[in-house]
Amino acid sequence: MNDFLALGPGLLIGLFFIGFIFLVIFFRFIPLGLWFQALMSGVRVSFLVLFGMRFRKVNPSAIVNPLINAHKAGLSVSINDLEAHYLAGGRVENVVRALIAADKAGIPLSLKQATAIDLAGRDVFEAVQVSVNPKVITTPKVAAMAKDGIQLLALARVTVRANLNRLVGGAGEETILARVGEGIVSTIGSAESHKKVLENPDLISKTVLAKGLDAGTAFEILSIDIADVDVGKNIGAQLQTDQAEADKRIAQAKAEERRALAVAMEQEFVAETQSQRAKVIAAEAQIPLAIADAFRSGNLGVMDFQRYKNIQADTQMRTAIAGGGSGGGGGGKDQGSGAGS
Repeated sequence: MNDFLALGPGLLIGLFFIGFIFLVIFFRFIPLGLWFQALMSGVRVSFLVLFGMRFRKVNPSAIVNPLINAHKAGLSVSINDLEAHYLAGGRVENVVRALIAADKAGIPLSLKQATAIDLAGRDVFEAVQVSVNPKVITTPKVAAMAKDGIQLLALARVTVRANLNRLVGGAGEETILARVGEGIVSTIGSAESHKKVLENPDLISKTVLAKGLDAGTAFEILSIDIADVDVGKNIGAQLQTDQAEADKRIAQAKAEERRALAVAMEQEFVAETQSQRAKVIAAEAQIPLAIADAFRSGNLGVMDFQRYKNIQADTQMRTAIAGGGSGGGGGGKDQGSGAGS
């Protein structure tokens, strides 16, 4: 008995320490405050479920709080479905908020559809908001040219509503803007005159809206309103001016080509003239040799040679008087040569 009393204080301290460790582990793995909050909200969550979430690396508050919100909103949501969506990388709170908003707005939206939209990377809660409160998308100014060559700059506002059934795999706002811009260009381009477009700008919106541009997108186009139409440049006249300038440059290039060809031909003629003149000079250089040969052969006498010299001198004098230069000298030599022969 004395030995037990002697061991009593040490045993009590050990039991207290073991109890303290157990409480620390209990409160560490089981959020008692969250469990009590769920209990007071009418949501039954067992300790084992909360304990298992810790081992599955799931934040209990990220599951229980949305579950409480869904229960208070009158929605029947399974805690296992929420936990599975959390483990898949989804945003549980955003999905539950979207379900509540859709239920209050009378929009049919199931948990499976909402989780699919969320996992696709879209904001499902924002999509529900856009379904309730349509969104207005303003296009940049679209430039288009009517058949009369006048450019028009149109600014449109597109009112869209999210289509929850096509959010997964549907095209986004960029596709809507591109299609509306294409429709505006096509409508203005088919107009006979820019004045008709200015008089009836609703012609653009009616024509574009009738094309069903929201096919395959995540939105439903409610209306297309032309906010502003401005007159731009006279593209037709500018194109004609540019074409005339281009034709002018082509004509100038061809004229320059013909001028260069004429200059080249002239240079060829000058070269040919020089060549023929060189031949004449070479032929004239043979005359003295021919005279000497005639002397040796006896075909030319002294008097004949003297007569040739007199004719040559007379020709040079007449050429000098006429101002013909040395051109006549060659002729005189030719005549003398003829006379000699």
